[in-house]
Amino acid sequence: MPDRGKPNERGAALLTVLLLVAVMAVVAATALERVALATRMTGNGGAIDQARAYADAGTAVARLRIGDLVAANPAKITLAGGWLGAPQSIPVPGGMATARVTDGGNCFNLNSVVSGESEASLKVRPIGVSQFQALLVALGVDARAAQSAAAGLADWIDSDGDPQPGGAEDAVYAQMQRPYRAANRLMVDASELRAVNGITPAIYATVRPWICALPVTDLSPININTLLPQQAPLFAMLLPGQLSVAQARQLLAQRPMDGYGSTVQFWALPSLAGLSPMTEVAEQVKLTTGFFGVDVAVTVGGTQLVERSLIDARESPAMVVRRSWGAGA
Repeated sequence: MPDRGKPNERGAALLTVLLLVAVMAVVAATALERVALATRMTGNGGAIDQARAYADAGTAVARLRIGDLVAANPAKITLAGGWLGAPQSIPVPGGMATARVTDGGNCFNLNSVVSGESEASLKVRPIGVSQFQALLVALGVDARAAQSAAAGLADWIDSDGDPQPGGAEDAVYAQMQRPYRAANRLMVDASELRAVNGITPAIYATVRPWICALPVTDLSPININTLLPQQAPLFAMLLPGQLSVAQARQLLAQRPMDGYGSTVQFWALPSLAGLSPMTEVAEQVKLTTGFFGVDVAVTVGGTQLVERSLIDARESPAMVVRRSWGAGA
């Protein structure tokens, strides 16, 4: 330590004190920053929990209303009442929740490319594969790329390890830059399609709005009473080579206000004369909706959260079979 009795060492003592003060200031500033960060994180966590609780409540309300909608007319579901896609705003303490209900079956069910009752017995369903290929072509994807993508999807889900022509199993995925294996099980979320061989980023971006992953292997249950004209590719894919997207759009635009009363009446339309749908395809067209999608966007205290749920309304009461969360746009 410098000797205070020597004038030439008084400056060194002052410098030492200043250095200690500077170090203490840095330590204090760091501690305060961490306390502030921890406070913000705690506040954000609380806001997110609160937003999720409001979203869950909004989904529960939507589920009950869907049950009422189905019970009101079990024979058919139409656009009456303006329920499809209409935003319903619900004030909540400190913010707002907005719910939207969609027809969760008017999409291509990715799991329909296989058939089977258990994960160990999933077999390729050719008609499902051809419908996915037809949808891609209707959306402007090259026919050869569409064929490869459809084959890759079927191999990704089916139980066996034998690739079909143009498809891919473990041997192909093992050679990727980051090796992985084929799932060989049903898809849980449509985003899994990105992992399938033959699905490029461009193809995924094109097809994403048109696909879903229903928890069944049934062919896509298209409700002809709720399918919108802008969703015409989903109907055109049922009759590839027989019905164009433009013809399908015109057909949907001419639908009666109260929908069709029977599928027999629908297939007997003059505009469908001469078409020969397979029995499976004819039965694929529905008058009711079994699955509904519910999106609830919540804004609370500057925090945004979106909850997306799939509601199974095939039996009463309707049930939430899947939900996911994400940040608001």
